[in-house]
Amino acid sequence: LVLPLENLKAAVLDALYHPIASAPIDELVQPGMKIAFICNDSTRVANTHSFMPILVNEMNKLGVKDEDMHIVFALGTHRCMSHEEMVEQVGEDVAKRLKMYNSDCHVQDDFEYFGETEHGTPVWLNKHVCDADLVILTGTVVYHFFSGFGGGRKAVLPGVAAMETVRKNHSLMMSPEAKLGKLHGNPVYDDQVEGVRLFAKEHKMFLFHSILDAQKQFLKVFAGDWYEAHLEACKFVEQVYGVPISEPADVVIASCGGECEEGSGSAALEKALEENPSPDAIKAELEKNFVIGAHKAFAITRLMKKAHFILVSALDKELAKKLLFESVDDVDAAMKLAEKYVGKDYKVLLMPQGSLTVPVLKK
Repeated sequence: LVLPLENLKAAVLDALYHPIASAPIDELVQPGMKIAFICNDSTRVANTHSFMPILVNEMNKLGVKDEDMHIVFALGTHRCMSHEEMVEQVGEDVAKRLKMYNSDCHVQDDFEYFGETEHGTPVWLNKHVCDADLVILTGTVVYHFFSGFGGGRKAVLPGVAAMETVRKNHSLMMSPEAKLGKLHGNPVYDDQVEGVRLFAKEHKMFLFHSILDAQKQFLKVFAGDWYEAHLEACKFVEQVYGVPISEPADVVIASCGGECEEGSGSAALEKALEENPSPDAIKAELEKNFVIGAHKAFAITRLMKKAHFILVSALDKELAKKLLFESVDDVDAAMKLAEKYVGKDYKVLLMPQGSLTVPVLKK
């Protein structure tokens, strides 16, 4: 059991001045420098509002004025945030003091070109991170369903990348090696790292990431080299959220800790499944024409070839059907339905934090 941090400020300062594989922050930051912070959008919880005031005040102490710092929100391909949402993410104090920008992947003029990766991904990154002397990548690390783990290089690519950059990178998820918990040898991850290295040739970067527990309390913070510190954070996430199991179960009951407040969250996902209502059809369509949003349809349905999916949710029944889920109103109904597939004698695995934890089969 890892207990939450008792003193966040002390932990943040300790991480900044004793970073992983990097000079301490006071050697990287010079008075008068321009600093860009990359911060999570509202879809990813890092408790940015708790640590940003500490980071910004420390930069002030090191001689960087508020007007020489700004925040770029790593939207990837998500919708733009309202001003209120930005304030909510970083806290009122920081929002009043620093300029804030959405990285809107659709505005091509906002992006600068850094070359092409071996996989053919054109690296276009937001101009608001290109004009800084130091880019601080903030965020969090959790397991990611096709790029291994979130955080680190993802703050830049896809975080502040143009649509075509993200589309080309994410098309690599069709590989069987693009999976949960796998970094090296995962083409999506390798391509992201290569793209960020093209940027890092000309720009100084520093990573600051927080790891939270299921109650959104801080467990640990990591700072340092954007690549090495992220790998250390991933190891910690494996220890905390990788749950060893001795054998596979017949039925898994997983909760992701919330409802689908914005429906499916993606019109492209719904359209893809409407037009290609089977796992094989989705795969064939994406191999022909890879579309962001529709890629989530592939991520969901490729597992449907292995298991039946029953959804217990307030999500509209017609929409659930379109997403190829069998939809019921409560867990009792779901269990009755499950018994049709597995019989009366079955093993159950409970995952109350399905969006965070990953069952790891012991060898």
